[in-house]
Amino acid sequence: MKPAAAALLTDLYQLTMAQAYFDLDMHESAVFELFVRRLPPTRCFLLAAGLEQALEYVESLRFTADELAFLSEVGLFRSDFLDYLGGMRFTGALHAMPEGTPFFADEPIVRVTGPILEAQLLESRLLNIVHFQTTIASKAARCVIAARGRQLLDFGMRRAHEADAALLAARAAYLAGFDATATVEAGRRFGIPLSGTLAHSFIEAHDGEEQAFRDFVLSSLQPTTLLIDTYDSARALQRVVALAKEFAQRGNEQGIRAVRIDSGDLAEQARMARAALDTHGCGDIRIVLSGNLDERVIDELVSGGVPVDAFGVGTALAVSADAPALDVVYKLQQYAAKPRRKRSTGKATWPGPKQVFRERAPSGEYRSDRIVRDGEPATGEPLLTEVMRAGRRTLQSPTLSSIREHCRSELRALPGRLRALSGADASFPVSISDALRTLARSADALESSR
Repeated sequence: MKPAAAALLTDLYQLTMAQAYFDLDMHESAVFELFVRRLPPTRCFLLAAGLEQALEYVESLRFTADELAFLSEVGLFRSDFLDYLGGMRFTGALHAMPEGTPFFADEPIVRVTGPILEAQLLESRLLNIVHFQTTIASKAARCVIAARGRQLLDFGMRRAHEADAALLAARAAYLAGFDATATVEAGRRFGIPLSGTLAHSFIEAHDGEEQAFRDFVLSSLQPTTLLIDTYDSARALQRVVALAKEFAQRGNEQGIRAVRIDSGDLAEQARMARAALDTHGCGDIRIVLSGNLDERVIDELVSGGVPVDAFGVGTALAVSADAPALDVVYKLQQYAAKPRRKRSTGKATWPGPKQVFRERAPSGEYRSDRIVRDGEPATGEPLLTEVMRAGRRTLQSPTLSSIREHCRSELRALPGRLRALSGADASFPVSISDALRTLARSADALESSR
């Protein structure tokens, strides 16, 4: 079994609570909701992602004999409870926002309904899955906004936090609008277009840069990209131009698609490269910039009119460097048909199962969101839809390409102030319905009477 699918990839207290629920015969229906309490200071919105992997986890959740044997050795669990876990499957329902949908603080993006023991056991892994891809997709969306239509390439695998992080970061970035990834397994698993060049080591391994360029182009089955900043970018450009003309005269299928610059003053070098290429009749050779890029650097380069066709973004994307964690939680909102809510200072929740309605202008631009009790009438577009019932999916999973297209459309619908990278004064109106406020007072009265 893959570690990512292991039932024991959870927090210990999920299992100790589950045993207590089992001992107390607490099997009535519960509602848990996954949401973000507050946005990071550098985010005007977040982008829902990770639902496909979350559904895969819930559908496949099983305790294997080896896992149960380990739990028995831990010494915290009784045999009758472990026997129960051996046959347990999730039998409840999930409602969720579609992947690629922008959302805001306090809005539930996943709602889980089912016997409390089953729903409780999902918490840690669901948070783990949805939190990570939402974090990366939200970062990637900012890069997409900054690039203003220029190609974006995911170069983040080597700095990602291990293998699954690299793969799922590539997926999250692609659904948010990136165009390709350098992570080959992400191409195989998710159908993401691949893009890559060569490293400085290839050039350094040759006795001369010109020979390195020639050998790499001849070895490539398609027009390729050459890295020009190993030694001297201006001199390397002269060699690129000469080689491009030589191959053009020969009519070779191999050729040079682009040059990549990975260090130094990227703006200055890109301008120099564009001028040199255009002057020598190589205007079709593109310019790719990489090296410590994030959305702010991309925005500065594009705003400054720097001639660039594509950006390779690595570390800042794969770890969402400026906002690596979200205040995402999974909270009980209802049990045994009674509203429940947390009232801790700074962490109070709204009780009961909820729905989010989004109002749009005639142009499609977002106007406001309203959080209401599930089933409460409201105007606008409901964002949560049923995706699982009785432990099985109710909808065919959308393709990653269709999720990407949905995301592209929704990002265009964001008000201009939310697309600003500064985040200054870029709030979005999210209101709470009167019925939900009344339910909160009812829940508080119920708690006070206990």
